[in-house]
Amino acid sequence: MTAPDLVLAVDGLTVGIGRTGIVQGVSLAAHRGQTLGIVGESGSGKSMTVLAATGLLDAPGAVVGGSSRFTDGGREPAQLVGAPPRLLRSVHGGGIGFVFQDPGTSLNPVLTIDRQLTESIEAHLGMTRRAATRRALELLEAVGIPDPEARLGGYPHQLSGGQRQRVMIAIALSCDPALLIADEPTTALDVTTQAQIIDLVQALQRDRGTAVVWISHDLGVIGRVADDVLVLRSGREVEHAPVDELFQQPQDPYTRRLLAARPRIRPVDELPEPAPATGEPVLRVQGLDVRFPVQTAAGRTVVHAVDDVSFEVRRGRTLGIVGESGSGKSTIARALTGLVRPDAGTATLGGADLFARHGRVPRSLRRRIAMVFQDPFASLNARSRIGTSIGEALPGLGRTSGGRRRVEELLDLVGLDPAYASRFPHELSGGQRQRVSIARALALEPELMILDEATASLDVSIQATVLDLLARLQRELGLTYLFIAHDLAIVQQMSHDVLVLQRGRTVEHRPAVELFAAPREQYTRDLLAAVPPERPAALTGH
Repeated sequence: MTAPDLVLAVDGLTVGIGRTGIVQGVSLAAHRGQTLGIVGESGSGKSMTVLAATGLLDAPGAVVGGSSRFTDGGREPAQLVGAPPRLLRSVHGGGIGFVFQDPGTSLNPVLTIDRQLTESIEAHLGMTRRAATRRALELLEAVGIPDPEARLGGYPHQLSGGQRQRVMIAIALSCDPALLIADEPTTALDVTTQAQIIDLVQALQRDRGTAVVWISHDLGVIGRVADDVLVLRSGREVEHAPVDELFQQPQDPYTRRLLAARPRIRPVDELPEPAPATGEPVLRVQGLDVRFPVQTAAGRTVVHAVDDVSFEVRRGRTLGIVGESGSGKSTIARALTGLVRPDAGTATLGGADLFARHGRVPRSLRRRIAMVFQDPFASLNARSRIGTSIGEALPGLGRTSGGRRRVEELLDLVGLDPAYASRFPHELSGGQRQRVSIARALALEPELMILDEATASLDVSIQATVLDLLARLQRELGLTYLFIAHDLAIVQQMSHDVLVLQRGRTVEHRPAVELFAAPREQYTRDLLAAVPPERPAALTGH
């Protein structure tokens, strides 16, 4: 790369808070038309490095050192470390665009899509409101938002997760920035939406020559998007190499461990012979139907979230439920746990009718179903100690001595030291918090455990550890799982049978080995095709 191609040059970047070094001597470069991938586990300093390098770090007591030079359009490089607010305001939005992980919290819920797009255009490009609105409409069309004229006057909550992320990309690109920072932009999205977002960013990059820094813990995604990869661990650079070299010949054991931990779709001949389905059905669902009234700009309408879905789960086995966002996966879980009242259908748990009370699940039956949610931090009470959170779920024991002993047993069962009972959720890592959530679910001694995207927010290495834990618990305790996920590689690893949903309807329901060997429906084939390949695009030619 020649000097004019260099957009961002970071040299010896350090970030310290008090006496603690968070980022220690990291160097990187982003070039026009190229993508730099930054990977590492949670706490490795990925986001901290990029925020500090772009002058966005706003942590109390943080001290940033080193150099970060940004060049926009061949002009004199701007030093961003220690830059005055006026310079940073002129660079952010105009020269550097940002796409963050959760568009739901990044977008302003009380402003229309139009206003959120035009705000930056007016500020940085000096356009009139009318010209900025025309530009906003062009951007929504460019990122593939359906019916963009109608969406301009809408609000973020009226869009799906994938559509909100597309709006975030439109805002980030609204002023034709020289550099795009994408911080885990596809982590919470299903595989098809993730593939669409990746294709969109790559197409826009080709058209505009934008330099991209893509942060992710998913090496499958990095292999698909990156030209060069920087691996971070505990704020230090572990490895920095072209993507094909890093995947083919990783030099550091930490990189090799990350590569080994990523889930992948395995060929059928590599799979173990499935055990026969001998157990009796624990859960039977017939003709489940759930509808939601929704108020839209066009008036009141009804969303058919689950449409005549039937399945069963046998004791000691796992049924994987997959599909895009909005396919009805989580709605099924909420109906079975009494959080949503179904409009029609039957469900029995161990022969007992779950919907006997006009769709309301009796409290006695709710205790026989446990649920583990996607975000363990949000599902645990931040003000309660771990022991208290688990103990509250113990039937009739609570804070008795027997309850304390049972809490210690449960922590040991999920691989945590009993001393963790005295800690608060914020003192634990993401993987440890999810183990606590599993321990709390096991406290009920449930007949059925529903795992709703239980590993989606975890790093690949921690995810692999939690999946191994769940598999071990199933073997040892004979647990029955309803495993909801958008990652088909994980579903293949965990499931005996798979139910594929699309817009609330069943597409396929078959044994996992058969479905992954020869999917019958085009929708299932599309889901499998959207999974990032095991080898990077540079090696496969795609």
